[in-house]
Formats: sequence, C-alpha cells, structure tokens
Amino acid sequence: MLLARQARVGLVLRRGPSRQVCTLAWDRTSDIFSLGQWLKGSIYEDLSDLSPDGKYFIYFALNGRWKSETGGSWTAISQVPYLKAIALYRTNAYWAGGGLFTSDRTYWLNSDQSENPLIRTTLVSRDQDFDPATACGGHGNYFGRLIRDGWTCIEDFKNAKSDQSFIFERPLRRGWTLRKISHVQIDRPQGKRINWDEHELVHFVSGRCEAHPDWEWADVDEMRLVWASGGKLLAGRIDDQGLGATEVLYDFNDMTFEAIKAPY
Repeated sequence: MLLARQARVGLVLRRGPSRQVCTLAWDRTSDIFSLGQWLKGSIYEDLSDLSPDGKYFIYFALNGRWKSETGGSWTAISQVPYLKAIALYRTNAYWAGGGLFTSDRTYWLNSDQSENPLIRTTLVSRDQDFDPATACGGHGNYFGRLIRDGWTCIEDFKNAKSDQSFIFERPLRRGWTLRKISHVQIDRPQGKRINWDEHELVHFVSGRCEAHPDWEWADVDEMRLVWASGGKLLAGRIDDQGLGATEVLYDFNDMTFEAIKAPY
C-alpha cells in the first residue's frame, strides 16, 4: 500500500501469482477500490511513491526481458491507478530504479538511470536538486519516504552478517506506538523479498508489546490503524487496551489477471 500525503487516496499493489501484480485505487474516505491495470512482472513498492495529491505514481518494475527496449527493468510514472507510462526511464542496474515525489508535479529519480527518458511528459518534471533523507543506513528511497511520511528511525542493528534491521516508530492513540522492523536480509524467510517488514504494537507506559508477524504492511490513516495480512486490507481502532474491533476493507485473494487498457 502507498498512501498519498495530502489527499485521501491510496494505491494498492496486489501481487501474485509469481511475477504478476495489479494496481487498485483506494478511496480512503469511502473505502471503495477501483481496479487499475495488471503487469506481468514485478513492482517494488519500496522503490515507489505517490504524488502528494495522489494523482501520479512513480514505480520501479522488472520483467526480465533483458533484450527489450527497457533492458528488463525500468522506472515509470503513470496516472493513478494505471501503470501505462507517461514518463519512462531505462534503469542500468537491478536495484537502482524508482524515485520519490518532491511535490505534486516534481519527482526525484534514484541513482544510475538514463538521463534521456524513453517517454517524455510535460505533466510532471524531474527534480535535479533533491537529496533524500539518508538516516538509518542511507536507504534513501524507502527509508526516506518513511521518514518524510511521519516515521522516526530509532535504531539500526545487525542480527547476522546477512541481516540488517532498522526500527521505525509512529505514534498512535492512548499511549500506543506502531513499530515497523524493516529487514534487509539476504537469507530471508521463504516468500519474503530481500527487503521485508514486520510490525509490533508497543505501549511504553505498561511495557506491553504485541507482535503481529502476519502483517506485511501497516500504517496510520488518520484516527485508525490499517494493515495488510493474508491477502486482505484491514482496519481497526486503538483504545486503552490496544487494538479493538477490526474490519476487512477488501479481500484481494480471488483476483486474477486481466488485460486492461488505460484510458489515456
């Protein structure tokens, strides 16, 4: 999930089966979801971003077609919730794509990308001066986005030679805090990417800590907590005792690939 900073808009990246992903717009006021497009490939959410007004999406994708015009991986900017590029850059390395929006109509590109786009647009423009936050190990794209959006990096540590973890926290209500443990792990668990997150709810006054290892993503959406687990998007409220009643906002499990044409 990606949440727009200045609009009640979200974008869902629904993955699976392997090397298939689709996008859905999420109206966070009505909790209505609108299907965008499917891609036969992978989109890396940690290297992606929404514009503050929720109208544009910058993403890094890979399909492994190494002899194609994009070289098998690319950075694109599209109109939410679709994937069709209005700006397209060929990337020169496996993990060097993606970017961040610096305003509604300007964006920063991650390193090692072609200076000459394959597709150009006048709707948005490149920000050449922006330098993302480099706290917590210098993972500027994803960690810079977390810090920008209200998370605080409180610690980084190494569990093993191939596993480095970074702890981020975001305050909730009633003395509770949402903790995100972000792993950069070569020998990761089955089904996880090199970058993967786990979450906890922590109450520092009482010392309570509730682990939620099944939450693939979690964040704060105004007065509620929202998270992804088991192919579903859920929401709940925090009270004195912790997480109260929860509801399923959408179940994405039964979705299958469709060839959809963007309206632009």
